[in-house]
Amino acid sequence: MRHRGRHRRRRRGRALRGFLTGTALALTAAATLISASQATVTDDGPGGLKPLTSAAETVPLGLTEELVPQASLDRLAGEMGRPVGVGAVLAGADHTLRDAVDCTTDERAALPVSPAATRAYCWNPQDTDGWRPGAVTTSGDADDDGVWGTNRVILSAWSRSGGTAADRGLARVAFVDANDLGHLSYAWALLAVPVDGGRDYRGLVSHVSGMVWYQDKLLVTADDGDRSALYVYDMNRVQRATVESEAVGRVPGGWSAHGARYVLPAIAGYRLSDAKGAAHPATVSLDRSTAPDSLVAGEWTLDDGDRDARLWRWPFSTLPGEEGLLAADDTGLVQASEAYATEVTGLRGVLSYAGGWYVTRAAEAREEHGELWRQTVDPDREDDDDGDASDGGFARPADGKGGDPAARPALCDDAESHRCWSPQTESLSYWQETGEVWTQSERVLFALPLMSLTRAVR
Repeated sequence: MRHRGRHRRRRRGRALRGFLTGTALALTAAATLISASQATVTDDGPGGLKPLTSAAETVPLGLTEELVPQASLDRLAGEMGRPVGVGAVLAGADHTLRDAVDCTTDERAALPVSPAATRAYCWNPQDTDGWRPGAVTTSGDADDDGVWGTNRVILSAWSRSGGTAADRGLARVAFVDANDLGHLSYAWALLAVPVDGGRDYRGLVSHVSGMVWYQDKLLVTADDGDRSALYVYDMNRVQRATVESEAVGRVPGGWSAHGARYVLPAIAGYRLSDAKGAAHPATVSLDRSTAPDSLVAGEWTLDDGDRDARLWRWPFSTLPGEEGLLAADDTGLVQASEAYATEVTGLRGVLSYAGGWYVTRAAEAREEHGELWRQTVDPDREDDDDGDASDGGFARPADGKGGDPAARPALCDDAESHRCWSPQTESLSYWQETGEVWTQSERVLFALPLMSLTRAVR
């Protein structure tokens, strides 16, 4: 029976890969038909990256670490009961994602044209209506062997877009059991922030457009109205909700998490710099190709804005007792170890690996696709000292193909258009053990090999 089940999974896997290949071909055909009305690849492009090195450019990228008092965390845990681990959350997973073959045509339209997804799953509308998808991270970020304990896990962030005014912006995370990629199940946990000295908690109000699980910490982007840039959660401090209701926090009879069965209370935060031009990270990812490992960040800018977007990295701490936290000095200051300017506007996801930076740009209109670019440092921009990034990187003839070797888009297979990426991906997460990049767009969670991103940009 065991062998028979394995063969069934193999046949289904081959069928799913064939189905996704067919979907990619159909999307390519559609892109070909509409390419005449879309922007095409020309000698104009975002150019390469311009290094930012002066104090005036790097100081605004700093953060200040603020730890939640240990007494507050202990009081909350004492009131709510002993925390549970990730394994316990997965054991209670009672929701199921649909394989690509069971997704609707409209759902599959969120997949990229090129490079094509090799795995795809769809979230159930009844479970996600009124919620907006955000960032993705995995146990491949948490540990380089890809496993947390004995489990392979995917985390998917969502924020409340409907409901009452009090509910708007509440953030939650799906803990996805990825041990069997032919059957993904999940359970919800609400992201929260302790208040009143740990006697209660409030829901995090943020569109979590960036999220990285590193070692035992989960770092998420924050936009809930204060100066916080990131919140930090301890994956060993997952609490159970004891009352099922729409309320958040302490309620008569126990604790509620807006319908979620679990709660993650923040253990720390990182505050934005007080310097002029402080950078607010809109997306983050992990880069294990640096020493030490680093948290990569990018910001979102308008198409008609008056400055370029910035990409930068913060190193993780290597000190005992500070696992999963950013490297801070004695005053709590975290400084960027590397920073660049990019002319890619509307930036969504960012991934840095082995010297290359992959950035995604959202679709400009409904029923269109987004863009994927690979950028490296442009030597001309590196020598540009006038502080104006706008004149430094537009395409120069370089390799016979036209265009700039420091900025390459992913092209559609049979079309001149470079709008071939998924319409809206908030983040990119590289699972080093498998060589796959995971992300999500609308109600579709998908993965594809990192090498396919490299081959697609040309």
